[in-house]
Amino acid sequence: MPSIRLKDTDIAFECAAGDTMTRAGLRAGIALPYECNTGACGTCKMELVSGEIESLRTDAPGLTDRDRAKHRVLGCQAQPRSDCVIKARIDPALPVVHRPGATQARLLYTRDLTHDIREFAFELPSRTPFLPGQYALLHLPGMPTARAYSMSNIDGGPVWEFQIKRVPSGVGTSILFDRLAPGAEIVIDGPYGNAYLRQDAPRDIVGIAGGSGIAPIVSIARGVGDAAALASRHLHVFYGGRRPMDICGEDLIAALPSLAGRFTYTPVISCPEDEHSSGWTGLTGFVHEAVGRLLPGALPDFEYYFAGPPAMTLAVQRMLLEAKVPHAQLHFDQFY
Repeated sequence: MPSIRLKDTDIAFECAAGDTMTRAGLRAGIALPYECNTGACGTCKMELVSGEIESLRTDAPGLTDRDRAKHRVLGCQAQPRSDCVIKARIDPALPVVHRPGATQARLLYTRDLTHDIREFAFELPSRTPFLPGQYALLHLPGMPTARAYSMSNIDGGPVWEFQIKRVPSGVGTSILFDRLAPGAEIVIDGPYGNAYLRQDAPRDIVGIAGGSGIAPIVSIARGVGDAAALASRHLHVFYGGRRPMDICGEDLIAALPSLAGRFTYTPVISCPEDEHSSGWTGLTGFVHEAVGRLLPGALPDFEYYFAGPPAMTLAVQRMLLEAKVPHAQLHFDQFY
């Protein structure tokens, strides 16, 4: 089993066959940098000082030709073929609270939330804890690489729920929607993600979502309702869709009695001219614009969690940073 050592430190860990360096480090409790876990964002870049690796994705968009010239690799895609020495930063502000692990899971049930978002509930062999807002890697039959999806429930048993949007021509979601039936088994690896609920933050909470980004925001909402430390916090949820038929999530949050009287839900559609949008009397435009207009206070007064399409998350991030919201109050995992 190859050993991975961080240059100029006494930190080392082993990487099992078939695992990647970043995931093996996280399993050992070492807070290596990462976000998407699929080779897209580039957050997990590290310098390979010595040793040999094989990349799961030679065309991964998170790595440039300049990176390769500097012997940088993507830790989430790098499988060691020998003992290795790497240079990587450790972020003590993002400790590994629950070490991820891969396990067989059985599909219990599915249910449709909208015309293209479906909830999938998987039962793991035993209770596996995670934090509200985290995600897992689903290894689907016939797929060479795993797909990342966020849990929508909170830790409380062996069941992990996911709310997944069907992607037109998407191979992964086609397998989930068209080929997996209750009783089917897949491997789930997790938990992962640093956009989890911070119970020690002294501010009211804002959740911003688009598409299947509703899943981690629903998990955050359930976590807020469950945490005694957050009993005085108000939760503001903003959800953006193209048309009214795309809007979801309010009923799931409204069903939480612990949030009664202390949450608001604001849906926004971006295509009011669409024929399917006739009769809509709610807000129109982009969801980040609604956040900027409707929050009852200065933007830096809140703690933010957001997930959704890359263009949306980029617009949210840009708006909040321009409004001087400290980066430490922004919580999101980059996916592309």
